[in-house]
Amino acid sequence: MVDSKIAGVFALLLALGCALPADAVTLKIATLSPEGSAWMKQMRDAGEQIAAATDGRVRLKYYPGGVMGDDKAVLRKIRFGQLQGAALTGGALTNTFSDVQLYSLPMVFNDLGEVDYVRGHMDHYILEGLKSNGFTALGIAEVGFAYAMSNVNDASVEGARTQKVWVPDGDPGAAYAAQAFGIAPVPLTIADVLAGLQTGLINAVAMPPVGAVALQWHTQLKYLIEMPLLYVYGTFVLANPAIDSLPDGDRAIVSRIMAERLGQVDAGNRADHTAALRALGRQGVTSITPSPAQAEEWLARAHMATEHMIDQGIVSRGAYQTMVEHLTSYRSGAEH
Repeated sequence: MVDSKIAGVFALLLALGCALPADAVTLKIATLSPEGSAWMKQMRDAGEQIAAATDGRVRLKYYPGGVMGDDKAVLRKIRFGQLQGAALTGGALTNTFSDVQLYSLPMVFNDLGEVDYVRGHMDHYILEGLKSNGFTALGIAEVGFAYAMSNVNDASVEGARTQKVWVPDGDPGAAYAAQAFGIAPVPLTIADVLAGLQTGLINAVAMPPVGAVALQWHTQLKYLIEMPLLYVYGTFVLANPAIDSLPDGDRAIVSRIMAERLGQVDAGNRADHTAALRALGRQGVTSITPSPAQAEEWLARAHMATEHMIDQGIVSRGAYQTMVEHLTSYRSGAEH
């Protein structure tokens, strides 16, 4: 009787073992995006699709909400093999491939039509550059234009210089840009920004409206300058060894499904950006419009910031000139 029970247990264990592929791989992915966000919903759906399409051979395990630390900590854990990938903003990867900052140069784009045209010609360059430096980016997802938001009713560059302006910790491009405007930035991790606003450590940020609303920063801010400062995007990256170790078929499935999902996030975020911009107004954030002279000063300083970043090696002059050529072509009307 005892022997038959033991035999039954072994049979059950054997059956359970057969239910999971012996060569199953779990890709551990970290992100600062909170659980329940549109980004995380898409990523979890993608994980379920991938598990089903690979018959369980590839599974994605997510660590949302910054539980694995800030971007620097996450990248370090990827290098050590504790994680296999992450969803990050482009700026977080500056030290990996500096030209990820091309799209985020201050005031380089006038509108989203220009963004779409340049991205259509240069996304491949960003993805190939990351691949050559250790990360396979499975797509790019727009977050939106960042606007200056603060507690001071002043739309001038001089006014900005008197404020305590946040920049992302570990993002040298953002720090250099702020300094070129004559602003002494206060670097903080994203997780520390809300507390910084509450305590007065900082009183100004540059952030896309959708991010300010999702992270509740707007509850501590009063004014938004109606002038897009820079374009912000995110990407989903896997360490090259992690994705390259997958069988060809599974690697193709992961790449296809994640690219599709990132495309959906990219398209959805544009509508979310517009809605969030309106929501800020409804929730008490007052928009202020720079005078023509103030706008001209911002633009002049933006050009200086870009030159400073090129001189410091944050972006390469050749890639910047290529982007400018695309912008010139678009603005000439030849591509409309």
